[in-house]
Amino acid sequence: MSFSSDEVNFLVYRYLQESGFTHSAYTFGLESHISQSNINGALVPPAALLSILQKGLQYTEAEISIAEDGTEQRLTESLSLIDAVMPDVVASRQNQQNQQKQAVKAEVVDTNGEEAAAVVSTQSESMEVDTSIEIPASKATVLRGHESEVFICAWNPTTDLLASGSGDSTARIWDMSDNTTCPNQLVLRHCIQKGGTEVPSNKDVTSLDWNCDGSLLATGSYDGYARIWTTDGRLASTLGQHKGPIFALKWNKRGNYILSAGVDKTTIIWDAASGLCTQQFSYHSAPALDVDWQTNNSFASCSTDQCIHVCKLGMDKPIKSFQGHTNEVNAIKWDPQGVLLASCSDDMTLKIWSMKQDTCVHDLQAHSKEIYTIKWSPTGPGTSNPNMNLILASASFDSTVRLWDVEKGACVHTLTKHTEPVYSVAFSPDGKFLASGSFDKCVHIWSTQSGQLVHSYKGTGGIFEVCWNSRGDKVGASASDGSVFVLDLRKL
Repeated sequence: MSFSSDEVNFLVYRYLQESGFTHSAYTFGLESHISQSNINGALVPPAALLSILQKGLQYTEAEISIAEDGTEQRLTESLSLIDAVMPDVVASRQNQQNQQKQAVKAEVVDTNGEEAAAVVSTQSESMEVDTSIEIPASKATVLRGHESEVFICAWNPTTDLLASGSGDSTARIWDMSDNTTCPNQLVLRHCIQKGGTEVPSNKDVTSLDWNCDGSLLATGSYDGYARIWTTDGRLASTLGQHKGPIFALKWNKRGNYILSAGVDKTTIIWDAASGLCTQQFSYHSAPALDVDWQTNNSFASCSTDQCIHVCKLGMDKPIKSFQGHTNEVNAIKWDPQGVLLASCSDDMTLKIWSMKQDTCVHDLQAHSKEIYTIKWSPTGPGTSNPNMNLILASASFDSTVRLWDVEKGACVHTLTKHTEPVYSVAFSPDGKFLASGSFDKCVHIWSTQSGQLVHSYKGTGGIFEVCWNSRGDKVGASASDGSVFVLDLRKL
């Protein structure tokens, strides 16, 4: 048995990626020269580091359970990873074996019928599942083709084309319009020029966005390039000005500009027609993680430097800066009217900002771990559904989703069915439902009015992204095992 430091580094790098620490993964990969290793990442299964640690832990547990006379003495509680590396754990566990057995026997003898019934009742309650909300596997269309984790997916705004972006250095467009179980897929290979020839970049595709009429798809990659593609899979433009991975990109509503954020601490407005950089903004002191348009020529950006800047095309300084977060800011989103800006952070808070003041309008503190992303509902004044209140959804590593009434600054629902970090949330076009995706492999669909779980589907990998089609009758999701799947809610 042997292993190299390159192999260890690669597994750690993949673990950071799969856990959502994309910028940490990039930095670690850079310093450990991941790109120079000869490991084929497409062949390494998801959660490989955790899998090998689990096997080592089981081996250690088996060692402890063997007594000096060679007989097996099972542990009554499982071994933790930290226990396994502590020098005295084996001796202490073996000394406790007999005492634990005696204690268990005594407890069984002393337990009366009433207590036993209570235990059974509690177990039954915790295992109870409402089968009416479970979506059977036969009702889902699973799309396979990607050779690595699929970080992102997005529906075309006018047709049932679903785009996906993966660690296999491709994006794909899946045609879901004819309800076939084996839809056509277009493979958008992300290549770079080397010695006059095009070769695969071997870098993750981590962001993508359709323009407003659905005629063009923009993608952002860890190779530092943004690209524009047509719906038939043709590469229309390559946008090359960033010095390192692109973490986010968005079209403006008019469709004439693309906005991108990169590890090089800059944000760029691109002219979509020419593919040229219109203006580059260098106001962050650390990687820029997310961007969102406020109008067709102004936008907000956030960074690991804990700052948020609002910038405008043609202006040489930010028109507004917001400070208040105490850790990196993961995502920002303007409300449908472009009046309020929501931000979420590793500091476990969600903040609401207004251009009218320097301090936050609301500082919402309820999550117990990092908040990974946020989404506004497409409802409220000035929207197609003005009779429903404007709601903000937040997804956290504490395994919960929260729905907020921003006007009151209060949490109206806490959605608690997930058991692992929640990476993505998305509102249906009418705002009546919310889809959430977690690393517990589940996609849940909730009523935004009651907070009740309406549908639930368990896939085969941790969920990175969920999204609704424009009609609100299909939900797409992308997963860590390379799968993409579509739930057709008309069939339920």
